[in-house]
Amino acid sequence: MSDSPTGPQINPGDIVNWPMLKIDYETSAEKIAALLPPGIEPGARPGVHLTVYNFPVPDEPEFGVVTTIDADFNGEAGLYTLGYGIDQESAIFISQEMNGQPKFPCEVDYYRMGDAVRAKCTHQGYTFLEFDGRVVETLENPETHTETEWWIKVSRGVGMMPTPNYDFPPHVVRVHSTYGTAFHQKVEGQLTLRDSPWDPITELLPIESEVSTRLWTPVFLGREITLQGKLDGEAFWPHADVISGSRWPGTHGGPRRS
Repeated sequence: MSDSPTGPQINPGDIVNWPMLKIDYETSAEKIAALLPPGIEPGARPGVHLTVYNFPVPDEPEFGVVTTIDADFNGEAGLYTLGYGIDQESAIFISQEMNGQPKFPCEVDYYRMGDAVRAKCTHQGYTFLEFDGRVVETLENPETHTETEWWIKVSRGVGMMPTPNYDFPPHVVRVHSTYGTAFHQKVEGQLTLRDSPWDPITELLPIESEVSTRLWTPVFLGREITLQGKLDGEAFWPHADVISGSRWPGTHGGPRRS
């Protein structure tokens, strides 16, 4: 098929206005609940959302993959973010320190060639996600909408005490974004999730439904990042041990990299 003439037009080689590859499926409610720290509740459905993207940060391409799950905080529906795997080191540490955004280094190959859409994500030598598909239909653009992500800003106490000890106790960070849509297309293809001790999606968020995939070209209309509330430090303590800069639990059996 050919793209609709209403699709975004960019200069050859430009890195702006790349569509995001959005992959959605459901897992079990028990799997979702096991990953959420006390104080953050499972959402209405056990949804898992994977987003592969290329976006300039601030003015050079950042290839990334985001893993989120449906979760509520203080009665507000949102997405608990387990990790942003990105290929640009300069954005990792300041994002963690300032906002608690769970970023870690990851190699991401992502492109579209005609109607073909391909993505591959590799972390510490483990290729944990691959997608191979084709655009099959241009969809109507959805209405302007908002999304809320939940991040965790926390700093354990100096000296790594074995009991709960924080220099900055765990707080929920609310990321509230408003989006329009420039272009929207349905994609059909094969999602392959592979076992990885660094990105344990297959183990901790197994696929238990049909997989939905699409290309979404967003229009960024606004973003607010605020501290939303404090979590119980003692109850959170087991969730403080994570893999790399993600929120994947470091005690699940894989590498402990906090």
